[in-house]
This record gives sequence, structure tokens and C-alpha cells, in this order.
Amino acid sequence: MYYLGIDIGSTASKCVVVDDSGEIVGKGLYSSGAGTSGPRTAIDAALSDAGVAMDDVARSCATGYGRNLLDWADMTLSELSCHAKGAGRLFPTAKTVIDIGGQDAKVLRIGEGGRLENFAMNDKCAAGTGRFLDVMAGVFQCKVSDLQDYDAKSTKVASISSTCTVFAESEVISKLASGEQIADIVAGIHESVAERTAGLAKRVGVAGDVAMTGGVALNAGLRDRLSRKIGHPILVSRLAQLNGALGAALAARDACLSGKGAEDVAEPRREGPASCEGCAGNGR
Repeated sequence: MYYLGIDIGSTASKCVVVDDSGEIVGKGLYSSGAGTSGPRTAIDAALSDAGVAMDDVARSCATGYGRNLLDWADMTLSELSCHAKGAGRLFPTAKTVIDIGGQDAKVLRIGEGGRLENFAMNDKCAAGTGRFLDVMAGVFQCKVSDLQDYDAKSTKVASISSTCTVFAESEVISKLASGEQIADIVAGIHESVAERTAGLAKRVGVAGDVAMTGGVALNAGLRDRLSRKIGHPILVSRLAQLNGALGAALAARDACLSGKGAEDVAEPRREGPASCEGCAGNGR
């Protein structure tokens, strides 16, 4: 039998199909998230990659920002539980998981089998998230994937003091106007994101091996700076962006094989999320 997990984020849709052993047999990723045709496109791609039809799927699980929009899914779980479970599979030795998504950043403490034990999350401000990097790449008129290449060429860090996306954008524009090199400004942007994320990690407590998931994990420049901030090497996988979808597919498999119902998973109390008054009312 096959099991499908779909992670509907704010900026991308990811889908994974696994078999009875939990091995990935199909995957799909589309750069459009909730409120678009992205989820359906990602699902179709994953099914095609696996060579199966939707009728062959024994159970499906939706997670992520737009999980409740997929009303035909057999079950839904929060992205916290799914990222923990997926990371437990991708990184069996990891106890700390850092995920920077399109609209939030989170640090998870996980136990055996990817069981979520504790977490801290910033979901009230775009600073330190994928959206923050999108805005900065827009200022430089480049792709987000180009930022790590700029960072590699930096000779110094042009400090970004603003912790709000809106104010940081203005600060970056001012630095460009004053003649600062793009590479050095990007280094400063990465330092800023790394500093904020390291703060979340310290609240949870960094324990054991550390893994990073989500699309931002593939940004070597930011990842290396974050590694230095927390004082630990960071494990990463080429499947980092599919981690949430993998966790959802594994959750669907586990629930089906164990005969459990489709109830959501209770999660630990959240450490207080960060917020940014400077973003109030500006649509960021």
C-alpha cells in the first residue's frame, strides 16, 4: 500500500508518497502554496513519480499553513509534528531540528522516532523567515538561491541592525546607495537571520545532533553562519524542503497500519513567539 503526505506552505507545496516500509517512492514540489493550484500540481507530480494513482493511496495526511484547505485528506496534522517525524527519519541521530519556513521559523526538540518534545516558534513576524530572504533578494533583483553565492564572495559583514523586515529593507537600500557591496550586505542579512534563529534555539536548548530542514536549509551561507552561532555542526539533506511532507506521509502510514483514527496530535506548550510591532499594519 501507499501513503501520501502533502505539506501546503505559504510559498510552496510539497508532496511525498511512501510505501509500507516508509521508503519514499514519489515526490513533488511546486513553488506555489496555499490558495493556488500548487498543492494539486505537487500531488500529481508525486503520484506520477511513484507510478501510482490516487486510488492506490491507503491514507493521506495534510500539513502546513494551508492544511485545512485540503478537505479530502484523510487526516491533518500540524507542521510541528510532521517536521519532527520527518526529521526523525532523515536524521536518526538528531535531537534538535531547525526549520525556517516561508512565514515562520521554528526550533524543535525531538525524541525517539521523531517524537516532538518541545519547540519554540516565531510566527508573528516575517523577520528571520523565508519571506524575509525573498524581500531582500527582490531588492538585489536576484533569485533567493543566488544569496549563498553572494555570501561566499563577501569580505566583511555589513551589519543589518533592523529586526523588522520593513525597516531592514529600507536599511539595505540605504547601504546600497552608500556604496556597500551586495556580497557584504548579504552576509549581514544572513548574520541577522542566523542571530534570530540562534535565539530560538537557545530557548529550546540545543541538544544532540542538530539538523536543518526547509528550503532555507539549502542556503549554505546562512547555514554555516547559523552553525557558528549555535556552536554545533548542522546536518542537512537534499530532501530538506520535503521534510514536512515526508513526516505527513509517515504519520498517515503509522495511523493506517496501527488502526488509529485520524485525530490530531497533542503538542507541548509553545514557548512564546517573537513579534514585531514595526510590522503592524504594513501588510508584511
